[in-house]
Amino acid sequence: MFEPIKTAYGKYLRQFFDQLVPTTKQMEEFCKRPYAKSVILAPARMIDQAEEMLAKYMRTDISGKPTTPYMLPVIILAIGKDYTPTGRDFTRQIADPEYVIIENDPKERVFQLRTVAADLRTQIAIFASDVPTAQSIAAQFLLFLDETRSRRFLSEYEFAGLKTNWPIQIEAPDNPAMSIQTEAKNLTILAVDVTLKVEVPLFSAPKEGEANDGKGVPGTNDPAGYPVVQGIHISGYAGLPKEQPAPDKTIETHVGLQP
Repeated sequence: MFEPIKTAYGKYLRQFFDQLVPTTKQMEEFCKRPYAKSVILAPARMIDQAEEMLAKYMRTDISGKPTTPYMLPVIILAIGKDYTPTGRDFTRQIADPEYVIIENDPKERVFQLRTVAADLRTQIAIFASDVPTAQSIAAQFLLFLDETRSRRFLSEYEFAGLKTNWPIQIEAPDNPAMSIQTEAKNLTILAVDVTLKVEVPLFSAPKEGEANDGKGVPGTNDPAGYPVVQGIHISGYAGLPKEQPAPDKTIETHVGLQP
């Protein structure tokens, strides 16, 4: 459900990494490293376990050479386990299913859609062996958050073979970089809290045995849509002058649903 958001967030941080300007000697090596070896995801762990996350990173072979020591600086992204619905003063969820046609669907099938609006807590932990390097990375990250184009980005979801984009917004771009106390010598840890306001789509289609439009196979990745009105046929008198009252005859209306 939230995996596409993690993927989108990783791409978002890649934009930050690619525009980093090295201001210290350590940052020069950091910026030359591949992104995957500089920014690491620590699922479901927050910064109160910062040293534990770093210890796990130190035991990870990121270079392919077991004898190569770990490298600093490094950025570790942590995502909280908790779940918080987004406040109604910001947006509203679509709790009652709405009938929709996904854009660019060649079959023009009708599906049901609900949306989840949530606040996801994340933390960016910057580990460096000297203060100037940690401060430079933190300052440039906060500068990146302050860019107009960086206030929001998109996550991609797929349903029925069709991809749709959904917005993710940064709650506040002026969060401070907090210093995290550590017993390790020559180690500086700065942490930035970032709350993501996300919208997650929940599409649904007819199940096996339910009425459908016959444009797909229920229960597969190419599902059928819900049946829709195909047309309206009205029989009766027509074309009478406005002054002439209509005959006393019942007008028959036939509304047909596609089987």
